[in-house]
Amino acid sequence: MTSLIAGTEDRKRLVRRLAGGGRGFAEQYGFRVTNNPSSLFQLLCLAVLLARRGDFRRALDAAHALPDNGWDSAARLARSLHADRVRVLREAGQRGDVDALADLLGDLARTVVERYRGDLRRLRATAGHDPARERALLTALPGVDDQVADLFLRETQALWREVAPVADRRALVAARRLGLGRSADDLAALAGSGESERLAWLVGALARVDLEQRYAEVAR
Repeated sequence: MTSLIAGTEDRKRLVRRLAGGGRGFAEQYGFRVTNNPSSLFQLLCLAVLLARRGDFRRALDAAHALPDNGWDSAARLARSLHADRVRVLREAGQRGDVDALADLLGDLARTVVERYRGDLRRLRATAGHDPARERALLTALPGVDDQVADLFLRETQALWREVAPVADRRALVAARRLGLGRSADDLAALAGSGESERLAWLVGALARVDLEQRYAEVAR
């Protein structure tokens, strides 16, 4: 596929435009990205929901519905009733096997509480800030595979700088189509050495471009 952007200066301008908003994917849709237990767990739930097939807007609605119903932490979601989780997820537009999804989210919350006292910063500390170990501990959690880990780390690389560079599949699809590179390392080079926060903004914006099919708009 021929890239939509040609020329070094055009690429630099596009990167400035995409990353210039100063917000990553989650922040663009109203989720806080801060290094505290509640925010990190909400980002993990968002990643689980985004990894499911279907309209990404329903995933966003479901991710917002959890804290809106008082389940803004692993501990609070762990104490929720299965029937209540099913109801909230269905009201948020989730389709398919909602019972299984409700079970998964409950299991995930309980496991985070049991292993890390509800605080994913403890997972990071347990891993000794080693990116490979952090990913291994994440994918050992219920419902967290490599795709979910990519989506979570895409956001948290702004906070957990050791994991950078991370780019999820959709961000890489957009990067290739726009002529910005083919790997997370390529995007890191465009964002700037050591700029994990700016990289998170760039990768998040690219993922949004692909999800919303805004290629023509950003290429103008």
